Amino acid sequence: MSQVRVLVGTRKGAFILTADAQRNRWEVSGPHFAGWEIYHVNGSPVNPNRLYASQNTGWFGQMLQRSDDGGQTWEAVGNEFKYEGVPGTHKWYDGTQHPWEFKRVWHLEPSLTDPDTVYAGAEDAALFKTVDGGRTWQEMPGLRGVKGDLWQPGAGGMCVHTIVLDPKNQDRLFVAISAAGVFRTDDSGKTWKPVNQGLKSPWELPDPAAEVGHCVHRIALHPSDPNTLFMQKHWDVMRSDNAGDSWSEVSGDLPSDFGFPIQVHAHEPQTVYVVPIKSDSEHFPPDGKLRVYRSRSGGNDWEPLTKGLPQKDCYVNVLRDSMAVDALDPCGVYFGTTGGQVYMSAENGDFWSPIVRDLPAVLSVEVQTLQ
Repeated sequence: MSQVRVLVGTRKGAFILTADAQRNRWEVSGPHFAGWEIYHVNGSPVNPNRLYASQNTGWFGQMLQRSDDGGQTWEAVGNEFKYEGVPGTHKWYDGTQHPWEFKRVWHLEPSLTDPDTVYAGAEDAALFKTVDGGRTWQEMPGLRGVKGDLWQPGAGGMCVHTIVLDPKNQDRLFVAISAAGVFRTDDSGKTWKPVNQGLKSPWELPDPAAEVGHCVHRIALHPSDPNTLFMQKHWDVMRSDNAGDSWSEVSGDLPSDFGFPIQVHAHEPQTVYVVPIKSDSEHFPPDGKLRVYRSRSGGNDWEPLTKGLPQKDCYVNVLRDSMAVDALDPCGVYFGTTGGQVYMSAENGDFWSPIVRDLPAVLSVEVQTLQ
């Protein structure tokens, strides 16, 4: 029988939530690395018991942890992240130039074919890769070579926060950077190109044709159609049908087109989920009502999903890496909040219930469907 494992990173440790295919009764393991910020926990699609976790504190800096038994035990692995060559400078908040400084790993994306190969998205924005299970890391410097001197931090810093691997083309990767935009490689990371045509950022970029500098919050695709990308931007929900070469807005009738996560249904490539929040200065749900919005048409037409979610006096946020789906049928949808709740729906989002309510603020949610 299938099993579901939910990997949760929080401000004060990691938690592992498990249930059978019915998804009614859950076991909670943790906190792992209690007291540490766990920006991301992710598992290998090839070997689901191989887990990687990005562990960070202001006192001890960055640590990468690896488990080979589904999170029962962990081992600290390589933690040396160095920029290639002379890093140079990038734009700072005030428009001046500022030196590149490694701070933390935001996102870990294991290879689709090799459990020892993992991509790491870092702050200050850079992409690193390991081919030995996390023991050593090398920067893929071609990414920063694409007008990196013009990249600038968003409110949360300047980070590679999203890494998407094309399941039909092993040479193609997408990354999203706050605040620089989306970039694509078609040669396994040797060269990159910005793919931001159609994005509009009038508050940050007076030049409507600017190639870089857009504050992209998250991108997602469905494995069956990797040329179609969906994006939650600083403002606007966007769609591309040509692998990012051009984008069009599909915010439609959302109550707010500001938010952080975006996710695609496991079996329906045109079914998309977002969590609108009020604005870039008020990071909470409109009217204090926590609502996930679903489009079954790839955007523009959206419906609120409210059953089981608080519809009064709710002022939590859902961060960019805190929504995921499982591969069961019907599809399970999961998200975590800054209030420490992890909600799940075993019915495509039609009805929600909390798995746990009182964790530390949730930074990331990933889901593994185990056989």
